[in-house]
Amino acid sequence: MENPRWHADPPYKLSVVTDEPAEIVEDLYLGLRAGGARRKQRRGEPLTAEEEEALGRWRQMSSWRKAVAIGAFSVGTFGLGFTVGGLVFGRWRRA
Repeated sequence: MENPRWHADPPYKLSVVTDEPAEIVEDLYLGLRAGGARRKQRRGEPLTAEEEEALGRWRQMSSWRKAVAIGAFSVGTFGLGFTVGGLVFGRWRRA
């Protein structure tokens, strides 16, 4: 006969864990898509259904989430530019 304790539910649930870094990346990607759609809209080009959906979702997003997405993009771009600039324009010294 099997022990009933082996089939007991664990005291924790993994579904409670949230993956916030993935949400930031999704917000960043949504912002890039919405920015491209907005640029097309300013030029008078017709938008696809996906672009209209991205614009709508970006408009519904809260201000603080927009700020975090834009800030993450800015910091990432600055960091990448700083690194590449240092490699290209930095002085190579001999040990």
